[in-house]
Amino acid sequence: MNTIENRLVKHIDEAIAMEENVKRMLDGMIQTTTDPQVVDLLEHHKLETEEHSLRLRRRLDAHGASTSLVREATGILGALAKIPLDAVRGEKSARNARDAYATEHLEIAAYQLLERVAVQSADEETAEVARQNRADEEAMARKLDELWDVFAEEALREEGVPTSARG
Repeated sequence: MNTIENRLVKHIDEAIAMEENVKRMLDGMIQTTTDPQVVDLLEHHKLETEEHSLRLRRRLDAHGASTSLVREATGILGALAKIPLDAVRGEKSARNARDAYATEHLEIAAYQLLERVAVQSADEETAEVARQNRADEEAMARKLDELWDVFAEEALREEGVPTSARG
């Protein structure tokens, strides 16, 4: 039966799969990023991502549901398949930055939707988890936005292109 409760559980489950996928993506980005400032930022965000997943799992448990192994496995396999590709492609810094920025905005959108479905379901605790997680994602997106010059410089350096910043 298709109920608002079922839809809410589906959104929570999808958010968990998304966060698990992001953890694997962050692993790949951390492995292929050379700027220490960016590595620190990614490692910190990975810890936040693990907390996001834990919060969501608690909400899923509160609804008496469990994660969809198929959905979670599909996301993890996709992220793991991307790691070797990331290691050999050019402009790693630029691509990592682009992927991270796009991913943060996808997560923000997912949490916007989860919050609204939770409110419609009268589940204030899940709505609050969505707000907390979204606030972290918005903060990460702002931090990434501040680093575009760093990403561009690193990408050009990786490709052996001289820049005015390096003289």
